[in-house]
Amino acid sequence: MKFVAIVLGLLLLTAAVAYFVIPAGSLPQFVPGFEAGSEHVHTKHGLAALVGAIVLFAFAWYRGRTA
Repeated sequence: MKFVAIVLGLLLLTAAVAYFVIPAGSLPQFVPGFEAGSEHVHTKHGLAALVGAIVLFAFAWYRGRTA
């Protein structure tokens, strides 16, 4: 369970960086927030992905500590 949480956290962290750096028109078409020809950066999507990554990393840390 810890490994899965870490992998998902890394995926969300990657998505957060992509949302902060890549304009909406340059995102892949399957990614939520894609807008053809748009130069808008999806800050809210990036923040949501970042919060999700932090929650998953905290869960992995909690599950990994010794009793």
